[in-house]
Order: sequence, then C-alpha cells, then structure tokens
Amino acid sequence: MATPPTIRVILVEDHAMVAEAIGLALGKAPDFEVVAQTGTIAGAVAETRRFQPDVVVLDRRLPDGDGITAIERLSAAAPKARVLVLTGEATASVAARVVSAGGAGLMVKSSRLGELESAVREVASGGVVLAPGLLPGMLDRLTGRAGLLGSALTARERETLLLLAEGAGTAQISERLGVARNTARNHVQHVLEKLGASSKLEAVAIARRDGLLD
Repeated sequence: MATPPTIRVILVEDHAMVAEAIGLALGKAPDFEVVAQTGTIAGAVAETRRFQPDVVVLDRRLPDGDGITAIERLSAAAPKARVLVLTGEATASVAARVVSAGGAGLMVKSSRLGELESAVREVASGGVVLAPGLLPGMLDRLTGRAGLLGSALTARERETLLLLAEGAGTAQISERLGVARNTARNHVQHVLEKLGASSKLEAVAIARRDGLLD
C-alpha cells in the first residue's frame, strides 16, 4: 500500500500554549510535517516564502494585524499553499472575508484536534472547509443579500447597536450619544424592530450572527 504524501504545514499562532498543542497534535499525524511555527504575520510571510508549504494554519488575531488581511501575501509567497484560518468566534461575515481573500477555510479554535486534522487534509487536497452552520450565511454575504439588515439601520442606530453590544443601558446610551433618554429609547426600539428582535440581548445576538458587529 502506497504511503500517503506528506502534508507540509506552517502554523501561525501567537499564543504559546495553543501553538504547542496544535503543533504536537499535527506533528503526531503520520502524514503531516510541521515545517515552521511563528506568531506574527511578518513571520508567516517569511516562513511561507522559505518553506513553500502545502497548508498555512493561520490564527486570525495576531500581534501585527488581522490574519485575514495576510492571505493575499501568503498566496503570493507560495502560490500552491492553501490557507486555513483559525478564529475564536466564527461568523458568516468572517467566513465570507476569508473566502473573498482567497482562503481555503475557517475553523474555530474550540474545534477538536481531530477536526482540525481533517480540515487540514481537506484543504490540502483542494477542498474548502467551514465551521458548521456558516455556509448559508456566507453565501448571503458573498451575494450581497445579508447586507440588507445592516443597511436599514441609520448611523445613530448603528452606534446604538454597538453600545448595546457593549452592555450599555438606555441611560448610558443617552449619555454616550449626547441625546435625551427618550431619544435613546427610540433608537433602541428602532434597532429591535429592524432586526426583528424582542429584546436587547436578542438584537445583539442577531447582529453577531449576521456579521453586523464584526
């Protein structure tokens, strides 16, 4: 029986314990070789250019920026490399950004290591992998349909939504926006109505789900 080809991986993760756990897990798999580890975008581009890996496992939040913005540079450094992004919280809008940038997948860090291994194999073989439940919303983002809710909010209502996401109450919203409490209360009500929510918590949940707070 033929031995499967080795998948050469670069791991980009700035949290030492997370990097060690992922690196050890991937390193134990017989068909993986972790050829380099780094914790910055600059390091990722340099190591990708140097090693020409099959897959770059890329943390989204890095000390020198958003990993998604580096996908194009990584692809230029190694045209055959596929980029799999790891994130703490995956949303449809983030998935759409990854795919639009040329990435091959998006996985949440809370995924089991076995799921990550399978995702790396899938993208190495030319596939695209997304965390469960993201595909419909991602397609909506890419086709422009998901922008309708966000575009329905006025600038003040967007500010109100952001404050709600921070846990602000009506009095705090009034103070932060410099408006009367009745006006702040009206802004909150309009946000709830436009998002189809029955409570502030539900409005924030809907906004996060649809990528309005990314």
